[in-house]
Amino acid sequence: MGKKQKSSFLVQGTILIAAQMLCRIIGLLYRRPLFAVIGEQGMGYYGFAYTIYSMVLLIASFSIPLAVSKAIASRLAMKQYRNAQRVFHGALIYAAVVGGAGFIFTYVGAPYLVPNEGSVFALRTMSPTIFFSGILGVLRGYFQGHNTMVPTSVSQILEQILNAVVSVVMAYVLVAPYVGHATKAAAFKLAEHGAAGSAIGTGAGVLTGLLFCFIIYLSYRPKVKLQMKHDKTKKTESYKRIVKILIFTITPVIFSTFIYNCSASIDSTLFGHLLTNKGLPETTVSAFYGLFSSQYNVLINVPIAIASSLSNAIVPDIAGSYAVNDQEAIKNNIDTAVRFILMIAIPCAVGIAVLAKPVIGLLFGPKYAVQGLSPRMLQVGAVSIIFYCLSTMTNGILQGLGKMRVPVKHSAISVVANVAVLVILIQTTNANVYAIVLATVAFSVVMSVLNARALTKFTGYRQDLKKSVLKPMLSAGVMGIVIFIISWAFEQFISGSSIGYAACLAVSVPVGMIIYFVFVIKFQTFSEEELKQMPKGHAILKLAQKLKLL
Repeated sequence: MGKKQKSSFLVQGTILIAAQMLCRIIGLLYRRPLFAVIGEQGMGYYGFAYTIYSMVLLIASFSIPLAVSKAIASRLAMKQYRNAQRVFHGALIYAAVVGGAGFIFTYVGAPYLVPNEGSVFALRTMSPTIFFSGILGVLRGYFQGHNTMVPTSVSQILEQILNAVVSVVMAYVLVAPYVGHATKAAAFKLAEHGAAGSAIGTGAGVLTGLLFCFIIYLSYRPKVKLQMKHDKTKKTESYKRIVKILIFTITPVIFSTFIYNCSASIDSTLFGHLLTNKGLPETTVSAFYGLFSSQYNVLINVPIAIASSLSNAIVPDIAGSYAVNDQEAIKNNIDTAVRFILMIAIPCAVGIAVLAKPVIGLLFGPKYAVQGLSPRMLQVGAVSIIFYCLSTMTNGILQGLGKMRVPVKHSAISVVANVAVLVILIQTTNANVYAIVLATVAFSVVMSVLNARALTKFTGYRQDLKKSVLKPMLSAGVMGIVIFIISWAFEQFISGSSIGYAACLAVSVPVGMIIYFVFVIKFQTFSEEELKQMPKGHAILKLAQKLKLL
């Protein structure tokens, strides 16, 4: 049973990871044409509106997929098909009420929620999306609870594609009447309507995802009706009880996410205040934080998205095993998830640290690579990738075990550690921007350690450090040496240009991946049986045997 579940959530997690990566690429690609259409001012209006929209969405629907998938998976594990369906119906009621309230609050309160008049139109345009996002979240949670991530993944990709296309097209349509007019009023209208056009794209994306998921749900109904017909469960849960369970599941996740976001806000406020008090010019402090937030954070968060996807995939499996008290399956799933995410996170951390300069140079321009501050931040903080991935994964596991309050408590403790490190470093050293980098590292380390202790306490699981940490680190170390030599060689001959950085990455990344794969297999990080349980495991095993690595 454990092995089947293991294979299941890894396959489903891999599907989510692929979708997330594709969505991020699409998101990066459409920003440039959108910027060209609506300009800096329009992007600013959209940014202010989107910030408020995201905050309301966080409260209204952010945790719905996780809560629904967990509740449905635990009932399906006990073959309570009628109750699982009632969870779905109860979640729809909850999402409609909370999402509707969020929509009305945002639409009516728009003039008071954003700091300028130009963002009001965009926020009001975006506000109905809060309602539809809640319904979409329920459908995604429903499919995840049935142990399939395909509808969620496809709907995310469709949502992002429509968002990109409609955002640019509608922004262009709405700004067209004001293009070429040199008046101040025309410039304001161009920016205001451009931001609203982009907001239409956000709504169009969500509606597309919702329509797709609804069509898939209709195809599920005959199977669900058949299961319900043969359901012998005597006790039918009331909707009051179901909504109560959902609220108690959703609220801690909201608090945990809120605390995490508070950490970033506290960091930015303290960082600016403390450095300014030390005598650094405000423009310098702003420049430091701009590099940290727009370059360092953007790159560090890419591999963390992988952990987030796998975390979402493991919750239904853990919840199902926990519901039937299958301790062996729980431990097997935890072990596989932790080892799998570390196998990805460790080489990502090493790769970003070693290739920091060409990555920054290619994505943000050669001047930032030559300047050296952003690459050095990545080199200092790359280790946090490992701990953030680990803490994200263990958060999902603890939530699947029903320990919803534990990650909230650990987040609060980690924030205190984060703030303490930041204040001490700025007050006692000249670390400057590295202080905030090290503070975020402290947050991730403390969170990971506390979560690991909690898992041992609740499940008895103890991590095999040799297999999950030491062997991947040795493999990544060999990889790091090889790609460092490649990077150094390129720097001697074609450094300082985007083409040079692109060529360096085009050679070093695939070579690094091959080196890492060879040594992971050679060091027997996974047994042959474990390899078979992974996505494309049989193909990997055949290749390893053909290359005589086993």
